[in-house]
Amino acid sequence: MRVQHQPLLARSPCTRRDLTSLHYGEPGRGKKVYLQASLHADELPGMLVLHHLRQRLDQAQAEGAIHGEIVLVPIANPVGLEQTLMHDAMGRFDFNSGENFNRRYPDLAALISDGLEARLGQDASDNRRLIRQAMGQALQQWPVTSELDSLRRAQLLLAHDADVVLDLHCDAQAILHLYAETPYWPQIEPLARYLGVHASLLASGTGAGSFDEACGQPWWRLAERFGEHFPIPLGCASVTLELRGEADVEHGLAQSDAGQLFAYLQHLGVVGGEAPAMPALHHPATPFAGSLTLRAPCAGLVVFLHKPGAWINHGDPVVELIDPLSGVTQVVRSSTCGVMYMRSAIRFAAPGVELCKIAGAAPLPEGVQVSA
Repeated sequence: MRVQHQPLLARSPCTRRDLTSLHYGEPGRGKKVYLQASLHADELPGMLVLHHLRQRLDQAQAEGAIHGEIVLVPIANPVGLEQTLMHDAMGRFDFNSGENFNRRYPDLAALISDGLEARLGQDASDNRRLIRQAMGQALQQWPVTSELDSLRRAQLLLAHDADVVLDLHCDAQAILHLYAETPYWPQIEPLARYLGVHASLLASGTGAGSFDEACGQPWWRLAERFGEHFPIPLGCASVTLELRGEADVEHGLAQSDAGQLFAYLQHLGVVGGEAPAMPALHHPATPFAGSLTLRAPCAGLVVFLHKPGAWINHGDPVVELIDPLSGVTQVVRSSTCGVMYMRSAIRFAAPGVELCKIAGAAPLPEGVQVSA
């Protein structure tokens, strides 16, 4: 295993941070898989999962069983990891710019499209290599004027040429769920099955500019533009994997998740050994546009009537908002059917606050709703 340190642009003297990555296997040999944890730096279950996965990979490497390239980034956001306010970790938004750490990644399809057509040919493998080369060059030339942008570029330089990218997050209180691009679902379904994911939310571009979209989206967009004349493969199956809730940092859960990720790596052929049989999906994949966000209609004490993972039917009461002064209770009901895959940790809400989300099978009129 090799350790690499990529310096980030320092905001002031004597404050330089690095993005540290752990590299298994040989570049160019077999498939490449990239895994990072805690891009939202206060979402820590993935960090522990990679700790346990690393131990399995160390053993596999000692046995000569790494048949591809695997890159682990246990701390994907050293900038946000340092941010605290009154003893509480604040890792979702950059204090300096106010930006969500998982937004505004560069649009690689837009950066490389104009110069690509003259180089493409009729061999899909050659086109994959050319596109990855163009992405790497575009990232090297992408102007960086802040520590945050240098972090984004450093992450993408590690991930842009991967066949599979897994971005490990978590929610406030949640069951295992994932977000992915619709064209990649056949490649991603085995991951969902191994991990026991309860909700798989699919979309073809949300406009969020997130890390997973920056890695996976360029391929199908380039195929839409050039695919009539040149074969463009779906070159990077990229997933945002939500490992339950923020408080679910436990060895038992992390060891189990690491074991299932290892099984997925065996399924991909990146690690030796026969992959275990895949269990059935808990629930079919659903459109991200069908995800219903329930919001507080008024201020009040929040009492959830269901735990994450519960099946909610249309019209079911889901949350109560209680006014402790008047004694009035307002019930929030679901307007869809599906799994409640996350709920907020807030227990006294202001009007309009997000309370929970339900993975419905039918797209909603408002379409995809991405949280801030």
